[in-house]
Amino acid sequence: MAEHTEQSNTENVQQEVSHEATLFAEPVYHIGNFNVTNSLIASWITVAILVIFFYFVGKKIKRVPKGIQNIFEFLLEKALDLADSVTGNRKKSERFLPITLSLFLFILANNWLGLLPGVGTIGYNEIEGGHGVFIPILRGGTADINTTLALALFAVVASHIMGVVAVGTWTHLNKFINLKAFISIPKEIRKDMSIVLVNPIKAFVGVVELIGEAAKVASLTFRLFGNIFAGEVLLASMMALFAYFLPLPFMFLEIIVGIIQALIFAMLTLVFMAIASEAHGEH
Repeated sequence: MAEHTEQSNTENVQQEVSHEATLFAEPVYHIGNFNVTNSLIASWITVAILVIFFYFVGKKIKRVPKGIQNIFEFLLEKALDLADSVTGNRKKSERFLPITLSLFLFILANNWLGLLPGVGTIGYNEIEGGHGVFIPILRGGTADINTTLALALFAVVASHIMGVVAVGTWTHLNKFINLKAFISIPKEIRKDMSIVLVNPIKAFVGVVELIGEAAKVASLTFRLFGNIFAGEVLLASMMALFAYFLPLPFMFLEIIVGIIQALIFAMLTLVFMAIASEAHGEH
């Protein structure tokens, strides 16, 4: 009798298995105190694919290009031309492009990986709170807000590093805390008493810049996450309505959205780097 009751409870749990789209990724397994999430695994796979692909492409590079090398050189030249339209300087474009192009490829591959069959649909069941919860083994990396936040922080920090390299630590720091304006007050006060009011205002204008840096991180994070997460929910809803043919137009739409969002993220990062590499008065 007890066995029958236990079996019926198990069947009820199995019947109540559900999966809800969450803002955060689900842990798949643990390494000590470190949670390995399904989006992290997808990001590792993306990195492995890109490294292996470009390793074999790099091995076939020849002094006289032919075949696929011609295509890659053409795309790289167009990418440099696009970067020139933002930076206005080929040397800056060549300095910034390795970072921005890497971000573009990583985000694009993650966006498209989330559309592959099995991603988000193959997994296992866990019992939580008396009902079964489906945990997918893989989930698109950019559909996890933690991944997009990490990418945004990397992009903003990289722009500051490029700013320090281009204009120097002191000049770059004075964009945010204008120590130069404070230091000049004693020298200028003899000439004009109004400098006591004007220079502190100049000094604290940098606070607006600091708020702008926080806004950059938030903008990059939520723009990328919002679009990819919304696409994931949309596709799940369409497949729940009718699994055959109905999701196809939305799949093509998400392919295009994946390209656009990767390009926007990379271009904004390039803009931030270009601005950071100029002296405060220039931009």
